[in-house]
Amino acid sequence: MRMFFKRLMLAMAVATSPWALHAQTMPTQPGKPVTVVVSFPAGGAPDQIARLLASRLQARWKTPVVVMNRPGASGNIGNDSVARAEPDGHTLLVTPNTFTMTPFASPKGAGGHADVVRDYTPISLLSTSSMLLLARPSLGVKSAKELVRLVQSGKELSYATPGNGSPMHVVGEMFNKVAKVDLPGIPYKGTSPAINDVLGGHVGLIYLGLPVAKPLIDSGKLVALATADTRRSPFLPEVPTLAEQGYPGGDIDIWFGVYGPGHMPAALADDIHQTLREIMAESDIAGHFKRMYQEIQDLSRQAFIDKTRADYERYGRLFREFDITAD
Repeated sequence: MRMFFKRLMLAMAVATSPWALHAQTMPTQPGKPVTVVVSFPAGGAPDQIARLLASRLQARWKTPVVVMNRPGASGNIGNDSVARAEPDGHTLLVTPNTFTMTPFASPKGAGGHADVVRDYTPISLLSTSSMLLLARPSLGVKSAKELVRLVQSGKELSYATPGNGSPMHVVGEMFNKVAKVDLPGIPYKGTSPAINDVLGGHVGLIYLGLPVAKPLIDSGKLVALATADTRRSPFLPEVPTLAEQGYPGGDIDIWFGVYGPGHMPAALADDIHQTLREIMAESDIAGHFKRMYQEIQDLSRQAFIDKTRADYERYGRLFREFDITAD
């Protein structure tokens, strides 16, 4: 009898554990798959993260979790499709922080697409990485301060971007302002052609996220001049920030997060947030993100809501200030 009650108590504890509660609340419509939208082509960082999460969510929720790539219009096509979906937890969006920028780069302006604050439900901030200012080794500069001195001496330089309205374009204009220089941004149709022209000697500078930049730095093809973030990256601790070199206010963080459609019930969003929080705490997940040079973040859902609004408002001001529009 004692063994019976012991097993009964154990069963009750499991049934009321956070994991079990999640299993009961998701999926909200049994038999209906969960679609994770990625607004970029397969193979990139957002896609890799989405597929990693999808496999873990499927194992927990015991329902199909499918990744759907919907690229186009700088991410607005996929993003807008999520905003129009039912807020039942069966449609989620995995996106980088360009999510808070791209509406402003549209020829129609932010009003031509779903409203980032009103039409989405922030669920989880997953990870962050750093943006870097890089130069061709042949320029002979090893810091942002040396770069500014070179430009002030009369050297004409420009920086390559994967397109107008990209984070690389925005941070380039921010650096121009805080460093009081005039380095024109040269837009390309994507990151690869931008990198190729820098490596080919046609452009002197480029801003890149750490996951793309790290192999180029390690191979000696590019020199890291500064981290365009509020603090140094743990993956490149020897590279100082722009602020440390005397150029505060030129920072932009790279992050990845999960959103649902707007007006999702708070309890449902909280439940998915907690499930993702548990997944991100799994021992092998850290290794996956470390290999992508990303730091896992554990931010409350309310803090992520606040960050989404703050970033959206900040980039709106910057796009207007620098008169940035789509290519």
